[in-house]
Amino acid sequence: MHFSIPETESRSGDSGGSAYVAYNIHVNGVLHCRVRYSQLLGLHEQLRKEYGANVLPAFPPKKLFSLTPAEVEQRREQLEKYMQAVRQDPLLGSSETFNSFLRRAQQETQQVPTEEVSLEVLLSNGQKVLVNVLTSDQTEDVLEAVAAKLDLPDDLIGYFSLFLVREREDGAFSFVRKLQEFELPYVSVTSLRSQEYKIVLRKSYWDSAYDDDVMENRVGLNLLYAQTVSDIERGWILVTKEQHRQLKSLQEKVSKKEFLRLAQTLRHYGYLRFDACVADFPEKDCPVVVSAGNSELSLQLRLPGQQLREGSFRVTRMRCWRVTSSVPLPSGGTNSPGRGRGEVRLELAFEYLMSKDRLQWVTITSPQAIMMSICLQSMVDELMVKKSGGSIRKMLRRRVGGTLRRSDSQQAVKSPPLLESPDASRESMVKLSSKLSAVSLRGIGSPSTDASASDVHGNFAFEGIGDEDL
Repeated sequence: MHFSIPETESRSGDSGGSAYVAYNIHVNGVLHCRVRYSQLLGLHEQLRKEYGANVLPAFPPKKLFSLTPAEVEQRREQLEKYMQAVRQDPLLGSSETFNSFLRRAQQETQQVPTEEVSLEVLLSNGQKVLVNVLTSDQTEDVLEAVAAKLDLPDDLIGYFSLFLVREREDGAFSFVRKLQEFELPYVSVTSLRSQEYKIVLRKSYWDSAYDDDVMENRVGLNLLYAQTVSDIERGWILVTKEQHRQLKSLQEKVSKKEFLRLAQTLRHYGYLRFDACVADFPEKDCPVVVSAGNSELSLQLRLPGQQLREGSFRVTRMRCWRVTSSVPLPSGGTNSPGRGRGEVRLELAFEYLMSKDRLQWVTITSPQAIMMSICLQSMVDELMVKKSGGSIRKMLRRRVGGTLRRSDSQQAVKSPPLLESPDASRESMVKLSSKLSAVSLRGIGSPSTDASASDVHGNFAFEGIGDEDL
């Protein structure tokens, strides 16, 4: 999750009090909350009491006198690094103190009173699920409410997550981010003030072996089935005409498990597809479509005069990655207060092991770069859990009598319609080869080094690569 404090604001105090500087905290490029230095200092002191000073990153000190514009900018940069460091720390970033601070600040900034509301959550097939929640309910609360409405067992809730998406004109979903524990879903979606933004329930794991756990339950099976049919219809899962015929035959027989078993063998099953973007692989400014899944990033591309091709970047061969952002200055080149900025440009860059002794940077320019980074991190986390012999099954906290709150009116997952005939305009793809050796790779320099070391995501799964894997 990418925290930034790209700007400050001068705001008037309450009841005509003296003006103060407010820091706008952005999460994944979107305003999350607006806080004062004193509030962040209070958070720091609370964390220090709970975890000790040695665990915490450096916090910018108080000043006796008013800050100059240069000092305000310096403090902004220091606070941004502080928030990023706390969030990335496994202990501090998952603490209730840190997350509850951000939830309260989000609610106060958006000026949303605590009250009961009806919140619409979509399933992958577009089915609407209405749940009654509080505006102050955190992500876990809303996820539990949706599970209760669908009658999904509490031990399977951890296999699903809520995602913020933007519904495009063609009805397809563009994924913005996975909703986190530090935010209030109702506030997050309504503060965007656009009907395009929705909350979607989707499975949250990558390894299809975990499907077996979910498929044992009727509701879990229906959710997976509906998601898979939807992904095939969107063209996210790659299907030949013969495979399409077999799938449709299984649909007609209502053989959902057999349908999913066949789907598991298909290319891009369970992948998340992103909007079309640009990469510098295999050449600069190459139009690509990126998909994430099965411990890899897949790039579909078309070189001049060639058919559609695909290159695969295994997450176990990425030494590290980072997201960088830049904001074009307005015409004239000055960044004075009050002058508008251009649209933020986001890039995901990863250092990839192209051969046994050659690392190379690959850069993808996309508004969804942060979501791609989140997918990479979750794939690495899943690989590490599996490597250690652990389970992804989450032990959810119980807050109401030790059991999950159940809805009085439950809702069934609707069975999706039969698959339509395959789109004749979809082309088959030629794989660039798993080693990427079929492509002449240009030398790609390291991304700009203006980002601090804390912005780089080291890949612990990278260490387990042996020569036999290359």
